[in-house]
Amino acid sequence: MYTPIRFFPDDTTFPFIRFRTVSYSLSGAAAIVSLALFFILGLNYGIDFRGGTLIEVQTKAPQADIAGLRSTLGGLALGDVEIQEFGAPNEVLIRIEQQQGGDAAQQAALDKVKQALGDRVEYRRVEVVGPKVSSELVQAGTIAVIVALAAVLIYIWFRFEWQFAIGAVIATIHDVVLTLGVFSALQLEFNLSIIAAILTIVGYSLNDTVVVYDRHRENLRRYKRMALPELLDKSINQTLSRTVLTSVTTLIALFSLYIFGGEVIRGFTFAMIWGVIVGTYSSIFIASPILMVLGVKRDWSGVTAGASV
Repeated sequence: MYTPIRFFPDDTTFPFIRFRTVSYSLSGAAAIVSLALFFILGLNYGIDFRGGTLIEVQTKAPQADIAGLRSTLGGLALGDVEIQEFGAPNEVLIRIEQQQGGDAAQQAALDKVKQALGDRVEYRRVEVVGPKVSSELVQAGTIAVIVALAAVLIYIWFRFEWQFAIGAVIATIHDVVLTLGVFSALQLEFNLSIIAAILTIVGYSLNDTVVVYDRHRENLRRYKRMALPELLDKSINQTLSRTVLTSVTTLIALFSLYIFGGEVIRGFTFAMIWGVIVGTYSSIFIASPILMVLGVKRDWSGVTAGASV
């Protein structure tokens, strides 16, 4: 594999497999903590999943009076009302919790807000999500992630062997669990865009893992007498420059989006940044070493490439 830009020399021989016990321990502990945070703290579900009303407004004054808006809307008896600056200094995002009484109550709450704010603002976006819709979105989002993982399992199974399929799925589940954990720990808003980010992370992690697995398969055919830990290390080192180069270029674009893209996509880009980092880690330190545990076979069918060692 030709890579014009190389972060590491061609003859790099870093012993990744030697650190498998450490990586398993760290990843296992991180996954347990992530699951504990998920069940104890839960996720900070956005209106997509909780239901409620989201209103994006632009004040006519050059600087929005956040305190004044909180005072005005806080007296409307609408329950939890969140107000935050959104983008420009005169742009504000208002979130109103789901109202008892269904869609009619939600619309009534929206009318109250519009009446209270009067002509001081211009309405840029209004989204009303009822309890039934939010429940369906939770179910659909969960099913989407499960189906994606099942598709990964089937694809890798047919492309390689079952050991590779199990390893890829474990690495991908590891990435998803750690992403849920960081969102639970930081209580960042979890909405439909984060589900989209998680599905993208699944695809990215799978692509990264398949590249390394493909080199494993080639070397299993080429070096039939080489010790398996040495062979796995050799494959990882051979693809290391490509793996790191892909991750770095992706992160450059994502950090640019995170800094300059505005609040609308900040949650999505944060999830993607985190996912690229853990996805790169898992493809090297989780997906590859687990082949030793699962006992990947050496007698691949097909033409043997190169000389044996």
